[in-house]
Amino acid sequence: MDHFLYKDGELHAEDVPLREIAVAVGTPFYCYSSATLTRHFQLFEEALSGREHLICFAIKSLSNQAILRLLGALGAGMDVVSGGEYRRARAAGVPGERIVFSGVGKTRVEMAYALGQGIRQFNVESAEELALLSQVAASMGTRAPITLRVNPDVDARTHEKIATGRKEDKFGVPISRAREIYAEAAALPGIEVVGIDVHIGSQLTDLAPFEAAFTKIVELTHLLRADGHPIRRLDLGGGLGIPYTQSNEAPPLPLEYGAMIKRVVGDLDVEIEIEPGRLISGNAGILVASVLYLKQGEGRDFLILDAAMNDLIRPAMYGAHHDIIPVIEPAPGVARAPVDIVGPVCESGDTFAKQRAMPPLAPDALVAFRSAGAYGAVMASEYNSRPLVPEVLVHRDQYAVIRPRPSFDEMINRDTLPPWLETAPATASDEDG
Repeated sequence: MDHFLYKDGELHAEDVPLREIAVAVGTPFYCYSSATLTRHFQLFEEALSGREHLICFAIKSLSNQAILRLLGALGAGMDVVSGGEYRRARAAGVPGERIVFSGVGKTRVEMAYALGQGIRQFNVESAEELALLSQVAASMGTRAPITLRVNPDVDARTHEKIATGRKEDKFGVPISRAREIYAEAAALPGIEVVGIDVHIGSQLTDLAPFEAAFTKIVELTHLLRADGHPIRRLDLGGGLGIPYTQSNEAPPLPLEYGAMIKRVVGDLDVEIEIEPGRLISGNAGILVASVLYLKQGEGRDFLILDAAMNDLIRPAMYGAHHDIIPVIEPAPGVARAPVDIVGPVCESGDTFAKQRAMPPLAPDALVAFRSAGAYGAVMASEYNSRPLVPEVLVHRDQYAVIRPRPSFDEMINRDTLPPWLETAPATASDEDG
């Protein structure tokens, strides 16, 4: 469910016409719905009701301060994977005791900063990281609360680039070594064991891989407790997928996911942590772009937009599908024709869709990319010296720009010249010619 609907023939974000935003901020731009973000978070709260739990939003999916403030005010924790994300969470008002720190390459500086500012736990990914974290914590006269991310060797059956729970993936420690590494953790002076962590991948549309992984984690919990470890939390990660097309078979709902967790965990006395990102933010955001023109090619036509792969990289990077719809609702029964939908970046990979059936669209017509809230703006770049896309948050009949588009001068002036070039001529002299 989302709150991007046609009203009187025009696409709205909640109660705001998208054309109104486009006139004010220009295109392309990202637009998020507060109502959708709130509803999706509440679905997870409902799914785990009756069990002690914490829902930690995966900041990597959408990291704007306004979004984090909104979710934090609803009671969300935050899952961070860098020192920068940790600082974003704290700047948004989320207390350290609601932040979990994941990621395979935490640095000494990041560890020390999070320990000093407050942290719920580190999700440790290796024995080497464990030893470094103990050194840092002990040097500060404290102990770091940790879970160990266990790799259960479960195939999530998702895209190759977002699968994380197989033995060949870089994440976590093999489940076969878990008891050995937990024993090492218990002996380290700067470590406090609090639980187990698992995350098998992203955009999963079937509960079976989750259940297989979680069943292994419950079995491991019994073994570790028998070894004397105080396992009081199970961090079950994120990864629940969303429908990217209207025709897709619907992925499991959060309520079904929560029911499966409760059944697998049973009466095990543990607090449950989950780290959804995409399912909260994905369908809560769209990318709005303008048509530049329809280019007639040989054997196919190209609908050229002012948005490009630097604004939304998922199609180029993953071959991902996004429904692309006109902002002005087409008349019933209007003829559609296949076009390649592309951007202006100087790369053949700057293609959003091939031979997508679209209604006639004139220059300056607006189109919206659905389900673009997750891994859209956060992965954007300034490739081809294209300024970052602005982000807009809608709340009922109001909207606000929550990240402005930088000017060309602001973008260019972030570069600095070294002293030996400051007085160099900008163009070649006549003698050089």
